[in-house]
Parts: sequence; C-alpha cells; structure tokens
Amino acid sequence: MSSRKKELDLLAITLMLLLCTLWGGQQSVVKLIADDMSPVLQISVRSVIGIALLSLFMWQQKISFALHRGPWRAGLLVGLMFTVEFWLIGEGLRLTSASHMVVFLYTAPIFTALGLHIFLPEERLSMAQWSGISVCFVGIAIAFIGGFINQKIEADILLGDILSLLAGLTWGLTTVVLRCSRLTSIPAAQTTMYQLITACIGLFIAAMFMGQLHVNWTPAVITGVVAQGIFISFFALLVWFWLLKHYMASKLATFSFFTPITGVLFGVWLLNEPLHTYFLFGAAMVILGVYIVNHPRAQVKVKPIVCA
Repeated sequence: MSSRKKELDLLAITLMLLLCTLWGGQQSVVKLIADDMSPVLQISVRSVIGIALLSLFMWQQKISFALHRGPWRAGLLVGLMFTVEFWLIGEGLRLTSASHMVVFLYTAPIFTALGLHIFLPEERLSMAQWSGISVCFVGIAIAFIGGFINQKIEADILLGDILSLLAGLTWGLTTVVLRCSRLTSIPAAQTTMYQLITACIGLFIAAMFMGQLHVNWTPAVITGVVAQGIFISFFALLVWFWLLKHYMASKLATFSFFTPITGVLFGVWLLNEPLHTYFLFGAAMVILGVYIVNHPRAQVKVKPIVCA
C-alpha cells in the first residue's frame, strides 16, 4: 500500500485552523464546568453523543459497522491509547489550569515527529527539525522550572502539568500507531468509532472507581457536554482522521502551534487564569519549537516508500 499523502491545499488549511480553534477552547470548557461534573466523566458522556452522531453518519454514508472485520487489534490499541490520553487530560485539568494543559498537551506533534522519524523513513527529521525539538524541550524545562521558582504555584499544579505532558506524549504516539498501521486504509469514521467506544467505556469505569460519578445538571453543564459531544467527539475527531488519511501528518502538524495560542486566550477569557512570566516564556519556546519542527521547509525530501 502506498503511503504517499497529498500536499496541503486550501481545504486542509481551513479545516486545520478550525480544528485548532476547537481543540484550543475545549480545555477551558471542560475546566469551566469541572466543579459540577468531573472532567473524566464529561469526556465519557460526550463520547456517547459522539458515538450516536457518528453512527448516523456511518449509516447515511453506508459505512460498515463490522469493526471486528477490520484491523481491530490496531483499532483497539489506538482506542486504549486515546482513553489513557483523555484520562490524563481529565485528571490534569483537575489540578492545573487550562492554559498550562493546552500548552503541554500540544507538544504532541514533537512526539509524533520523533516517532515517525523512527518508523517512517519518508518523514525522517532534518537538522532544522532537530533544532526545533531542542527549542521545544528547553521551553518545557523553563515552564517547569518556573513552577518551582514561583512560590505561588502549588505542587498540585506541577503534577497537573506533568500529566498534561504525558497526555501530549500519548497523543503523539497514537498518531504514530495510526500512520504505521492498516487503520490508514479504512474509513476515518471507523477509526473514530474504535476510539470513541473504547474511551466511553474506559473513562466511565475510571470515573466510577475514582468516585467521580456525581453530576450537578446545570444549564452550563448540559450545554458544555452537548457542545463537546458534537464538535469535539464527532466533528473534530472525524475530520482529523480524514486529514491524516489524505495528507502528510508532519505537514498537518504545521498548524499545531496555533492551538496553544487559542487555548491560552480561551483560558484567560473564560476562566481569568493568571499567566506567569516563566510559563509564558517557556510556552513561547514550545510553540516556536513545534512550528520549526513542522514547517514545510524543514521537511526532508525523500522518495515515497511502501509501508506494510
């Protein structure tokens, strides 16, 4: 099966900018209603909405529901990784700010680039990309060091930051598994369904064992969860996997730097989150590093290969 992907066009650019805005804002929405419904439970419930909408879409498009006949082992692995990622996000948001979460989470393209460098020679890293990775990790270090220096930042926030970074690592590796498996040969809706079903079940079980099933059904909670279900669990995931199937993952990630920017802006706007100097400086370096790694001019040009 050829692994050649298309160059980015206007459609891909427009969709990526829209996705980055949605992804940047979701952390603040989850945090905004976290006191009335735990983040982990929110993500589980919104997955139910996503499954329902995706089922209607698959039925309308005549896409098979027989997931067991496809690459179900890869689908289950990606689903489990997706579940772990969002458990880390949910728990991280209980401890740290939405601004911190979105910056550390969106280091994922760095880990994707490293993984693809190892497993897909066509997407190996150039010297410029290695320099971008170095800048990114220096930024992470500065952001964390600033937490230790600033006495106003509590230990719980630092733990939340660590969980955020681990979520970014998990997301990045999930993309690598997707790109290097037969999941690229099936409809994006099926790949999305693998993840939503696994996350729905796994995160509900996690919420139950952690005693996080209590919900105060306010209008804000209902609106927030429904919006997440429609725009994050259905629309954003489906579009993301469609883009991964048709375009180069490393070039799609060029726009990832936009997500932390919108995420920080949403955190300040919706949650009045304070921004400390060390974090801002570290975040700027992280965003710069991600931009350098994923800039088209930094890509190594090699012949297309056949990926098993």
